[in-house]
Amino acid sequence: MFFASDNWAGAHPKIAASLSTHASGFSTAYGDGDLDRAVYEKFSEIFEREVAVFFVATGTAANSLSLAAYNRPGGVSFCHREAHVMEDECGAPEYFSGGARLRAVDGPLGRMTPNNLEKAISHFEPEFVHAGQPIAVTITQATEVGAVYSLAEIDAISAVARKRNLPLHMDGARFANALASLETTPAEMTWKRGVDIVSFGGTKNGCWCAEAVVLFDTGKAREFGFLRKRAAQLFSKSRFIAAQFDAYFTDGLWLETARHSNAMAARLGKVIEASSKARLGWQPQANEVFAIMGKDTMKAATDAGAVFYPWNAPHGFAEPISENETLCRFVTSFATTVEDVDRFGDLIA
Repeated sequence: MFFASDNWAGAHPKIAASLSTHASGFSTAYGDGDLDRAVYEKFSEIFEREVAVFFVATGTAANSLSLAAYNRPGGVSFCHREAHVMEDECGAPEYFSGGARLRAVDGPLGRMTPNNLEKAISHFEPEFVHAGQPIAVTITQATEVGAVYSLAEIDAISAVARKRNLPLHMDGARFANALASLETTPAEMTWKRGVDIVSFGGTKNGCWCAEAVVLFDTGKAREFGFLRKRAAQLFSKSRFIAAQFDAYFTDGLWLETARHSNAMAARLGKVIEASSKARLGWQPQANEVFAIMGKDTMKAATDAGAVFYPWNAPHGFAEPISENETLCRFVTSFATTVEDVDRFGDLIA
């Protein structure tokens, strides 16, 4: 009963098989091999337009380099106050940009609101050099607490960014989960809504180590290549990232795994709703579930083998949590089974 993180799950068998298939022989290094190029084309196909694709090792690298690509002196990027770039990347966005800052924006369940974004940007007058200058807006899809921006909400954030001539970045560590939740297409969730650059994650959804930066403005590709190299993110044997994405996209595997993990989260949510020992913090939208549990129940579940994390309540969360209770996070993955969920349900029945 492993619900600690989708990072705890291994690699999907088809992705592991693809790595084995491409383990022998020779291929041009540094992203110029035939398999690399085929995967770049596949990205263009799924996004329904030409894109520039850069493989990197981690989501932190993808996010940090994405924001660094738009940096200017005194640069400030705007993100939700509980975004991964703000809370969980150890200052990497600031480091890779050479000192650009992050400005926190409020909103429920990890989603900034357009009004709050407008107010945050308005703090920086164009001619007031002491404050610095806005350089980008970044949203997380799905958010750190499992919520998903609707297409209309992305439109609204994009409108604010466009009004200020700011590029819009999407942290898509759980891109496929959000896409499956919205039942839409990659194009509709990104560039058709005004998104300029995406951190495209595969690691949490069945890959071993496969992340990419996707640029819709291909004119920035040359400069980005230098940023990636300087950040030590240019793989020599990049075919092994390409091999993962090749299997990931084949026959829609990436959406199949995302739909499965989302379905397991929905099932887990219902199990918690049916329990007298726990209650949902809010309805799950992707593959993360948050529940309020008594500390005794939490200990009994963990003693019985359930693995999950206590979690800080998100900003603005109004549900009362007593001293004897804890908010907990559960994350499902492609490897989560119905038996895992139902066994946990038995523990808290």
